[in-house]
Amino acid sequence: MEHEALIRLGAFLALLLLFAAAEARAPRRARSLPRQRRWLTNLSISVLNTLTLRALAVGLPLLAVGAALDAAAHGWGLLNAMRWPAWAEVLLAVLVLDFAIWLQHLITHKVPVLWRLHRVHHADRDMDVTTAVRFHPVEIALSMLVKCGLVYLLGPSALAVLLFEILLNGTALFTHANLALPPRLDRALRLLLVTPDMHRVHHSQLRAEHDSNYGFALSVWDRIFGTYTAQPGQGHDGMTVGLEWQDGRPARLGWSLLLPFRRR
Repeated sequence: MEHEALIRLGAFLALLLLFAAAEARAPRRARSLPRQRRWLTNLSISVLNTLTLRALAVGLPLLAVGAALDAAAHGWGLLNAMRWPAWAEVLLAVLVLDFAIWLQHLITHKVPVLWRLHRVHHADRDMDVTTAVRFHPVEIALSMLVKCGLVYLLGPSALAVLLFEILLNGTALFTHANLALPPRLDRALRLLLVTPDMHRVHHSQLRAEHDSNYGFALSVWDRIFGTYTAQPGQGHDGMTVGLEWQDGRPARLGWSLLLPFRRR
């Protein structure tokens, strides 16, 4: 799809700046660490993830949108064998892909080798908009491979995949933002969407709490499968965000990248 990368990058940067400004104006929690070093580390990890996907595209030039174009050209996938209206195809693709991301997220918490990768994300001692891009490059590469495989099986249009990618990036930035929403708005939104307060429970140091609220965009999967936790036991001001490393190490780039390979 022409200009697909620029469209995604433009949407990502615009939303990153929007939510960064919003959380600066109405923060939900006080920070544990200075923002400058954390942001440098988290954004550096994001750059490394982008380079990882570009490198992956050299050997596998069919990332998610490209996989949809290739599947359409060969008639592969469920939706390519059916004659559905475009709106229905987009809706089904978003629902299936979002559920797949929810399930993949749950699996990363249950399979020890995947958890070692995923805990790079959870080790962040503060939760803000940059936490949304703090994923180990190996986890990002594995996630893209799974996504491409699902796109080939489902056969959604390239437009549906592009819209989902923008939705996924946008909701990830929103749900990780250190943003204080009015309680009534939060309650209304989380009937369908994951809110920052809902997802913050997932970043609790307590295992029972961070093994809940796996959703990125839609909140319905956690409600359906019984993994929904409404509020942290100690409240949002009293809860501890992160894992066992309650010091400055998670704000260091080298330490974060090597975390999956440490014994602890």
